[in-house]
Amino acid sequence: MKQRITYLVRNPDEFTPEQLAVKPSSIALRKVNAAKEHRITLGLEELPDELRKAFNQWHELHIRWASESPYDAIPPFTSRVSPGLHVFYTPQKDHPDSLLCPLLKEVFGNGFVCEDPKETFIKLPILSERFSMSSSTQFYTRIPDLASLVSYFQSKICPLSPNSCKISASTLLSASYVDIDYDAISHTLIINAFWARAPNEENHWTETISLPGSQETIEIGILNNEPNPDPEDISFSGFLTVLGQDTQPKPTRFQTPTRHYPLSASSLVYKTSFAHPTGLHPTLILTLPTKHLEPPDTTCRLHAHLTLPRTLFIDKYQFSDSLFLSSHHITSLRSISGATDLEAPDWVVPQWGSAALFELDTPSSDPDPDQEAGRDWNITIPLHLRYFPPSNSTHTPLAVPWPVLFWACRAEEGTKMSVNPFDRIHLGYEALFGPKTRFMHIPPAASRNGNGNGRGRREGGGELVEWIDVPVLDLRKAGWVEVGTVGVVLVSFLGLCWVLFGKGVGEGGAGVKKVGKGKKRQ
Repeated sequence: MKQRITYLVRNPDEFTPEQLAVKPSSIALRKVNAAKEHRITLGLEELPDELRKAFNQWHELHIRWASESPYDAIPPFTSRVSPGLHVFYTPQKDHPDSLLCPLLKEVFGNGFVCEDPKETFIKLPILSERFSMSSSTQFYTRIPDLASLVSYFQSKICPLSPNSCKISASTLLSASYVDIDYDAISHTLIINAFWARAPNEENHWTETISLPGSQETIEIGILNNEPNPDPEDISFSGFLTVLGQDTQPKPTRFQTPTRHYPLSASSLVYKTSFAHPTGLHPTLILTLPTKHLEPPDTTCRLHAHLTLPRTLFIDKYQFSDSLFLSSHHITSLRSISGATDLEAPDWVVPQWGSAALFELDTPSSDPDPDQEAGRDWNITIPLHLRYFPPSNSTHTPLAVPWPVLFWACRAEEGTKMSVNPFDRIHLGYEALFGPKTRFMHIPPAASRNGNGNGRGRREGGGELVEWIDVPVLDLRKAGWVEVGTVGVVLVSFLGLCWVLFGKGVGEGGAGVKKVGKGKKRQ
């Protein structure tokens, strides 16, 4: 097992080497204000038999989980995905994939709705040759926390390890995001967790890291970002130590290109909400401040990547009209995949949902006299709800994760982004762009006290999740509907019989009488 722990100090002027105490087999940190990344690499031989058997049947598996609470990104950990659990998977040819869904249910809880990857997962569109070897399918579901994953690690992976393994697993409950990667080429499992801040009131790390065994090593870096004249590179300086080899931290400095950049010295943030009342055709609203909405470069274009549960869908035919797009401040619908059937109700759709990439308009390219300086720029995306199955209530809550917003910009020729040791790929949208694309992410706004409709946040709801109340058939009142329906049908049937038969018989009898009277008079 290999471990790499990186601390990104937020304010270098506040950090001093005296806050570190290094010994041959441990390092102690005292009140270090930093973001933290912990990376663990395991070989297949170090995993339980059930995991080893499952991984041997798959070509690659990439899991991305992001918290529903907003966090402050710090370079180079600036890439984002929508909150929830994303699974990117490629099966091996001539190998069954029947173990995937049961294993995911065991790891992430029974709320994981997956029966067969061939039906539940959706195909990923690959538009870039650079990512031609990316995962072929994708799955998404809302997982508010990682309690089930922590329990699985503690019960299945940690029994053969020191007690520190269970303690380390429990820290995942406060992580900002967690990545799990496996591919058949390296035959290694990589677990990567990131904390934007320390999970305590002081937001400082005070902890001791010790070697789990005498034959193992842990690479630890305490770094800070340095100004760099090259806008496509990031530079770091700080201290590096390897427990089990070094006795004192060594000064280090390095520079690397990166695919994901922050918006430096910018107050640009975005908010997500729904127009109320939502009805059966809710409208998603992305709100950005107009005065800060300027492209970082002339090659940059604003994009939004949506991850929608199957209960919501996009009518892609709407977005072929240029006037319709302009009215919603949208340039184009660049990509859509997944469940896009316009008529199917929720209970007959096998896929988990859909993913869509929009290129968005900006005030500079589409001037609007109603949008004055200092006001907000609203981008609206019309959505549609599927019919829900009946339940014992009049409405069913639906959680919709916030999308990811970013500028997609052209990188300089010759940029080698693959050399970045902190790079993240398999995010669901980077394969929709060219190989020389850099992403400058717009952070979501700080949480609001409520879900945007004045009723407050739901229990268990997150800050980067919007809620919709969907009207459904109330089974408690369905009996009256059945009786009323039967009554209307019966009355209509009797009325129809009267028109067809009763009235005709009466007229026929009168006609016979008239004929008889006429014969008498003759």
